[in-house]
Amino acid sequence: MTEDPTGANPRGLHFIAELANTVQDDAEVSAAALQALLERHSGPPFTLTASDARQLREATARLIRILATHDEDQAAEAINALLDEYPAQPCLVRLPGRPWSLHTKAPHEADPTHWLLSTTGLALGLWLSERGRCAWGQCAAPDCDHYFIDTGRRTPQRYCTPRCATRVRVASHRAQRGR
Repeated sequence: MTEDPTGANPRGLHFIAELANTVQDDAEVSAAALQALLERHSGPPFTLTASDARQLREATARLIRILATHDEDQAAEAINALLDEYPAQPCLVRLPGRPWSLHTKAPHEADPTHWLLSTTGLALGLWLSERGRCAWGQCAAPDCDHYFIDTGRRTPQRYCTPRCATRVRVASHRAQRGR
C-alpha cells in the first residue's frame, strides 16, 4: 500500500475500492484479471491460481461489508476483527521514485488472502484513524453501486467519480426545467 509523493492519493486504498468494484461487477472474476489488478497497484508478485482467485473473491466480500459501513464504531470493529484474524506486520518501504510508506509484510507461508486481508485491514484502519470517520462509501448515483475512497478534506464525497456526480446534477437540472 503506497501513497503518491504529495500524500493526497492513497493508492493502496484505491486498490481496495477497485478490487471491491471488480468483484462486485463480476462475481467470477478470473485469476488473470485479479493478477492484473494487483500488478496495476504494485501488489506483491503472486501467481494466482483459480483457487487463489476464489479465496480472494470471498475475502473481498468482507472488505465490501466494511466499505458499505458508515458507522465508524462498526467499521473499527470489523477492521479489528480482520487484524486479529490476519495480523499485519507493518514495515516501511521505499519504492522507486516514491517516498517512504507503510506496507505490510505477510509471513513467508502466507497466501494471497492473508496478504490481502492483513494489508487492507491495516490500510483501512489507518485511514479511519486519520480521518476520524468512514472516509469511503458507495456511489449515490441511482444507476451506480461502485465503492470509492473519500480523499477530500471538506465535504464528504457522495459519488465514485465526477462523471457520476455530473450525471446526477444534469438529471436534476433537467427535471427542474421540465416542471
